[in-house]
Amino acid sequence: MSQLSLSSFDSVLMVRSARGRYQPASANQILEAARLVIDQKMPRGESFTSPMAVKEYLGTKLACLEHEVFAVLFLDTQHRLIEYSELFRGTIDSASVYPREVLKEALRLNAAAAIISHNHPSGNPEPSAADKSLTKRLREALAMVDVRVLDHIIVCGTSTTSFAEHGLL
Repeated sequence: MSQLSLSSFDSVLMVRSARGRYQPASANQILEAARLVIDQKMPRGESFTSPMAVKEYLGTKLACLEHEVFAVLFLDTQHRLIEYSELFRGTIDSASVYPREVLKEALRLNAAAAIISHNHPSGNPEPSAADKSLTKRLREALAMVDVRVLDHIIVCGTSTTSFAEHGLL
């Protein structure tokens, strides 16, 4: 992702108000528009062709949130997107995640694989001991129904950390 400041876009991008007048877009309006665009760019059935594509997608969805969100990309056997689900929302430094609920959603969607993800609003992209423990518990729970966990991506601003790339899976 680019290292451009969001504030540099405020004077460039315009949005129409309810009255039909154009005004400078806020950073939140720009991010919401980016989330809509990424949904159109990667619709259901599209394959994630590289780890970079996964990171870009998740980075766009989870960057700059002020609270922690735990999300899962549920995939079919060809690693095509079935659904992106934000399953749990937390506070500024944690979110309670229940493996049972992740498992239920995987079964409901008939997923063959999953990429789990969450953001770190704190600014530190390093996996915590709790992140590692949760990943292990989710892998074990999903493996019991033949759903493979391909990666756990932590999004922190414009950077991402991949458990798979760091040998943590």
